[in-house]
Amino acid sequence: MRRLDSPDPSHAGGCGPDHRRPTLSPRHRLVTELFAGPWGPILIFGLRIVDVTLATMRMLLVMRNQRTIVPFIGFFEAAIWVLAIGTAIQNLHSVWHILGYAGGFASGTLVGLWLEGKLAMGLASVRIISRNAGEAVADALRHEGFGVTEFSGYGREGRVELLLTLVKRRQINRVIATVEAEDHDAFISVEEPRTIRRGWLFSTRRK
Repeated sequence: MRRLDSPDPSHAGGCGPDHRRPTLSPRHRLVTELFAGPWGPILIFGLRIVDVTLATMRMLLVMRNQRTIVPFIGFFEAAIWVLAIGTAIQNLHSVWHILGYAGGFASGTLVGLWLEGKLAMGLASVRIISRNAGEAVADALRHEGFGVTEFSGYGREGRVELLLTLVKRRQINRVIATVEAEDHDAFISVEEPRTIRRGWLFSTRRK
């Protein structure tokens, strides 16, 4: 009869069935060795660039009320992030892996902002204040195909003309150039509206 304090032979040395290590598949072993090797930091750097770029795009699209594409971006962002953070944690002993992770985060932020600026999605509200050339500026903008609403007001130095126009973000530079061609001293401010309903921009059909 076996004594109660004697070790169980099936668990001696931690070799029992509950202590067996899972066997890695050849594909899993290849991926693990690839990220643990010299190419690991570079791969983590690239993954972080992609997922942080997607995160930056997602936040900017949320601010612009673009709800359709945001969930899809969030899905791929989360999947790539899990892969990047998992491989980085497995290699915390390597300074290069940590630098690859941090460097990819910083670079991804810059890439996301650059890409968003190039795409220039959404609309912009442009406000123009002119002292002496309000009518000329409004006519020039209408000639370029922009809708303009005019107001009269008074500032510290007298009467001014206030102009409002709603344009696509990629057209902002064109609007500014048109305004400054008529009044180089005009005050110009640009804002990004979140929600827009009706108006000249949406009621005009394309020919």
